[in-house]
Amino acid sequence: MTKRFMVSMIVLVASVAVMAGSVQAKTMKISHVRPQGTAIDTDLRWFSDTLKEASGGKMKTKIYPASALGDYTIVQERVGLGAVDMACQPPSSAADKKFQLVYFPYMVKDWVQAKKNYSAGAPLRKVVGDLYAKQDIHLLAVWPVYFGGIAFNTEVKGYGDPEVAKGVKLRVPPMKTFQLLADTTGYLGTPIPFSDAFTAVQTGVVDGVIGSGAEGYYSSFRDVTKYYLPSNTHFEAWYLIISKKQFDKLSAEEQKQLQNVATQFEDRRWNVAEADQAANEKRLADYGAEILTISGDEIAATAKKIQSVVWPQILDDVGKEWGQTVLNGIVE
Repeated sequence: MTKRFMVSMIVLVASVAVMAGSVQAKTMKISHVRPQGTAIDTDLRWFSDTLKEASGGKMKTKIYPASALGDYTIVQERVGLGAVDMACQPPSSAADKKFQLVYFPYMVKDWVQAKKNYSAGAPLRKVVGDLYAKQDIHLLAVWPVYFGGIAFNTEVKGYGDPEVAKGVKLRVPPMKTFQLLADTTGYLGTPIPFSDAFTAVQTGVVDGVIGSGAEGYYSSFRDVTKYYLPSNTHFEAWYLIISKKQFDKLSAEEQKQLQNVATQFEDRRWNVAEADQAANEKRLADYGAEILTISGDEIAATAKKIQSVVWPQILDDVGKEWGQTVLNGIVE
């Protein structure tokens, strides 16, 4: 064996080792919908740092805030295709109408019940995981956000009575659940994409927004929010998801490390989510919005009407038998 041949072999082996190391240490992209510095951004940076440390530097991630990789509906599709590695965001019903059930208005009434139903092992959590799996997406964790409410840019009469016609136009996400929620409680729902919603309120196309909560309104609509109604319209949870293709490439040990850090990421959020909701309501108030008062009886009356009028229509849309089975599994 010549000296030149031996040197060539050493160089080749070294090159292969470097290439293997670079593949192993691939940096995964994580998308989310809020600006840099918000609660989800901060938590995902903790997740990224902790995962890197837990894996000895083998699993690295890069955070892309403020929908930099695309609208959440597009990102969900791209995660399923493997074009985006990970995301923490709301589920999109564009690819599967059954995701509407996750947004059922007035499905859970308080934080205690929410945790029972959205935590690991709960029937609803399994339903969400199964829906994602059909799109080649693996569910890692839940990031509970808030109970929703309504932001107004104008004064509203009878806002606590679901039977009163308010004559107020509200931007709703392009989703049947929110359209029906607005229309059934006396508002005029107008479907507008999130990217156009602020301008729609600012220019008077609509008088307010439904489909978010204090955190979302403070983050994206505080300059056009004069009143905020904490009416508990729905429970918002975002999901930490990873492309199944990417997840399957990981070793069993790496999968275990990833899931362990994801579980910590979720647990940390449950510990502070309710207080964070109250803090965001205060931020809105400090910025100049009036926090409207609504009683428990008014919320209960609204919930009763929504459950009797809206739920049957959404069940028809997602599949009555399947949807009713999911609702029957809700833990009180």
